[in-house]
Amino acid sequence: MDNVSSMFFLSGLSETRNYRFIIFFLTLLCYCTILVFNSILIVTIIIDKTLHEPMYILLCTFCMNGLYGSSGFYPKFLWDLLSPVHVISYSGCLIQALVMYSFVCSDLSILAVMAYDRYLAICRPLEYHSLMSKQRLVKLVCFSVITPFCIMSTNIFLTSRLKLCSCHIARLFCVNWIIVSLACYPADTTLNNIVAYITIIFYLLHGAFIVWSYMYLIKTCVNSAENRAKFMQTCVPHLASLLTFLVTGLLDIMYIRYGSRDLPQTVQNFIAIEFLIIPQIMNPLIYGLKLKKIQHRILI
Repeated sequence: MDNVSSMFFLSGLSETRNYRFIIFFLTLLCYCTILVFNSILIVTIIIDKTLHEPMYILLCTFCMNGLYGSSGFYPKFLWDLLSPVHVISYSGCLIQALVMYSFVCSDLSILAVMAYDRYLAICRPLEYHSLMSKQRLVKLVCFSVITPFCIMSTNIFLTSRLKLCSCHIARLFCVNWIIVSLACYPADTTLNNIVAYITIIFYLLHGAFIVWSYMYLIKTCVNSAENRAKFMQTCVPHLASLLTFLVTGLLDIMYIRYGSRDLPQTVQNFIAIEFLIIPQIMNPLIYGLKLKKIQHRILI
């Protein structure tokens, strides 16, 4: 199969033709909700100088990343729902896979920086402003955004080397691991597997750092009423966002790698997109309702 000139057929929508208009309007509603909720938080943080603190700047970056990830899925998905044929070009498929998974990895990196920020604010308050200076914050934000993009670009580049023997993807969108599984010669995917597992380990270390940070935070806050109040006010939203991200993301990853193909297509579709819908709607609500400064500014 000539990869460059080929088209992929996305078969994830094959069993939803009778309900496609209902799904279209529900999807459009979700997309508009994500755009509105995230945009409100972003604009509120940008225009209000009292919110130009590391915690809120990181939250703004988090919301911007959510919009970036949503753009990689929703416009194409909405178009497919109204189209009789669900196809995507080879280059378009690789770009979509790059956007989707660089967004997910960037989310985890930002959550790790948020955990570090809360650790410094509560456990080392006297050193907070020197350790979380504007220069360091800029470096951490750049690391959280650029590094995932570079890592996933490497994964996608390795995928582009493979000769593929099928053009059918049983998903709603392109996933790098599924494209790799279409390779004609499994032996050619060894390097892809090695880099993929290095990527997984790298981001598992992010997760381990987040867990360590919050365990240390909880230990520190137990004996102090003031620290407990800080934890409830600023850390609980992060924990709720983190749990939402981890549960939805791990469910998708585990299903891609080890899931049964005997599940109904509707269930497979839900597993495929829940990490794109649930966190992106829940996160602005969690932060908007829990963080008093943002809640106050929005109500004004």
